[in-house]
Amino acid sequence: MATRINTLKELNECREQYKKALNCQYKQILICAGTGCVAGGSLEIYAKLKQLMEEKGIACSVQLEKEPHDSSVGLKKSGCHGFCEMGPLLRIEPMGWLYIKVSIDDCEEIIEKSILNDDIIERLAYHDKDGNIYKKQEEIPFYKQQTRVALEHCGHINAESIKEYIAVGGYQAFAKALFEMSPEEIVSEITESYLRGRGGGGFPTGRKWSQVASQDSDIKYIVCNGDEGDPGAFMDRSMMEGDPHRVIEGMMIAGIATGAQYGYIYVRAEYPLAVSRLTNAIKQAEEVGLLGENILNSGFNFHLHISQGAGAFVCGEGSALTASIEGNRGMPRVKPPRTVEKGLFEKPTVLNNVETFCNVPPIITNGSEWYKGYGPEKNHGTKAFALTGNVNNTGLIEVPMGTTLREVIFDIGGGVKGGDFKAVQIGGPSGGCLVMNADNNHLDMKLDFDSLKKVGAMIGSGGLVVMNDKSCMVEVARFFMNFTQNESCGKCVPCREGTKRMLELLNDIVEGRGTLEHIDMLEELAETISATALCGLGKTAASPVVSTLKYFRDEYIAHVVDKKCPAGQCKALITLQIDPELCKGCTKCARMCPVGAISGTVKNPHTIDTTKCIKCGACKDGCAFHAVKEV
Repeated sequence: MATRINTLKELNECREQYKKALNCQYKQILICAGTGCVAGGSLEIYAKLKQLMEEKGIACSVQLEKEPHDSSVGLKKSGCHGFCEMGPLLRIEPMGWLYIKVSIDDCEEIIEKSILNDDIIERLAYHDKDGNIYKKQEEIPFYKQQTRVALEHCGHINAESIKEYIAVGGYQAFAKALFEMSPEEIVSEITESYLRGRGGGGFPTGRKWSQVASQDSDIKYIVCNGDEGDPGAFMDRSMMEGDPHRVIEGMMIAGIATGAQYGYIYVRAEYPLAVSRLTNAIKQAEEVGLLGENILNSGFNFHLHISQGAGAFVCGEGSALTASIEGNRGMPRVKPPRTVEKGLFEKPTVLNNVETFCNVPPIITNGSEWYKGYGPEKNHGTKAFALTGNVNNTGLIEVPMGTTLREVIFDIGGGVKGGDFKAVQIGGPSGGCLVMNADNNHLDMKLDFDSLKKVGAMIGSGGLVVMNDKSCMVEVARFFMNFTQNESCGKCVPCREGTKRMLELLNDIVEGRGTLEHIDMLEELAETISATALCGLGKTAASPVVSTLKYFRDEYIAHVVDKKCPAGQCKALITLQIDPELCKGCTKCARMCPVGAISGTVKNPHTIDTTKCIKCGACKDGCAFHAVKEV
């Protein structure tokens, strides 16, 4: 247990003590313990390394000791390193080596070579497609192009240690806000930085805090939205897992600024590791006196609770989220009153997402002018993105606002996998497509709130799903509409019934029953839902359909007029035929067909009975002569 900290002087003394202990460690092994690497076996690797170190008599320091040991090796579970495509990941300090795709079988060699003999294991280092070896993590192109602010500590400190967080400057911004700034000055600093909410809409954070601060109420709340329901998004989860104290510190500063003494972190129950790390962090902060009553003998009180959601997408919406915390069904309500006036338990409430709160401590520490050094006007700072889909380097990244899509996909992401670039779905089910075609060049567009709004897209929480030229955009729209329809809370008719009708129309189109009238009805319904739905999620429910119709209308036309899927993905619109010029009569396709739709004799061309064919593709996949074609 860490020493209890009662005053600012003691906090500064502990920081120096923990910093000294951290610097005295001979080496550090930071094992990625984010959800992705945990699924790949990183915790087993951690256990094996610990066992080997004990067997070899190597002093192993899991937590920072009160008295530093010059010969100890720090073995730690860090947060997400970001390079998820290459996990499990392991970083060795002070050299900065990053080992990729580590397995239990590598543990003995890591101890012998890298820890005891200071040798890098080149086969575990990152190699690019040209065979170049990158020994240090910061030199790898995936990392070199990034600027980490919110993710500053993820992957670099023990995610389960308040001591390490304090050692690297943690709670320093909180102390500054508490003892050196007035609430008005804190709000002014956040306002001047032009930090905008990283959860979707991009509302100015300082303005929201100012509105809550001005409310005359005996009780106010700070609520952190860690629900993150967008498909393919995992930014907030990684921050909660990898740097939970940063989230807490940001919320506490918001509490000082607005006069709030109570906080709630709303996390979906599907994030058990995030819940565990946050629970541990809150317990640690309470034990050392940085949460609770009379913090640092200042008279400031702050109590923090975790509320677990059941995974409803709609609970990412502010009023639905607060209703869920209160124990009610998570459903949006009509506004006004707004959350800043009557939010949680009908009290003034600051509601920001995880990434927004993670940006607060560095702004308070370094000042608004420093923060404004990143990004274009009114879009300052950095943004974390979850880079997924048909891209070579999937993972968690953070770049300055205004970075182009081309830089993200090709410089950091390593380019498109399995084909040429076709589109990116940004902003999840509420967002839209960015494309590269004869009429539009979104690859060179700046990724910021205002630029994306001009083309009908949005940053959202930060999911980036890359699609290659083999992706069917009608199916993409159907996928997101299916998600939205399933997640509709059902409170308002436009969203409940409108999304259902739109999904039926899209199902008809991809299954070969579509007509031009279907496209007209999709557009009419999209306009109606956007204009009349109750909440922001409902109003943007049709965005993926609107976006794909705008940029890929020819694909919709091909589906309903020609009854063809240009990408060859919609099974109902595929007809399989055997090219007699290429068929050798080996009979393999006939033997593989599960419904007996293929006939023919040995050494003679075979044929497919289209009335029996279920279009499973087994014959096409199994033909060594590529005689089976999609027409």
